[in-house]
Amino acid sequence: MLQDSAQLDLMFQALADPARRHMVERLSRGSASVSQLAEPLAMSLSAVVQHLNVLEASGLVHTEKLGRVRTCRIEPKALRTAEHWINERRLNWEQRLDRLGAFLAETKDETEGN
Repeated sequence: MLQDSAQLDLMFQALADPARRHMVERLSRGSASVSQLAEPLAMSLSAVVQHLNVLEASGLVHTEKLGRVRTCRIEPKALRTAEHWINERRLNWEQRLDRLGAFLAETKDETEGN
């Protein structure tokens, strides 16, 4: 569990930056070169590469260099790990809120009956 926690920390830290989220969003539509990822961003190519290094270290993105072109793709398994963690939290809170709703409805029924 500790290793999963460390990996989740890296993922969420990587996704905390708007430029990196933009890159992940773009890569969710298909592979892209570093130049293609850099095109809509107002930053240097070296800054884009630094952001990609963070995404790659987090496991969210995989890059491969073929010749002079570095191609990037999303790692769906890593996204599923984050999605699973978020869904567990969501389900937990939905259950708590359901119990609270039932308690409040029961309390309301009791107070109306008196």
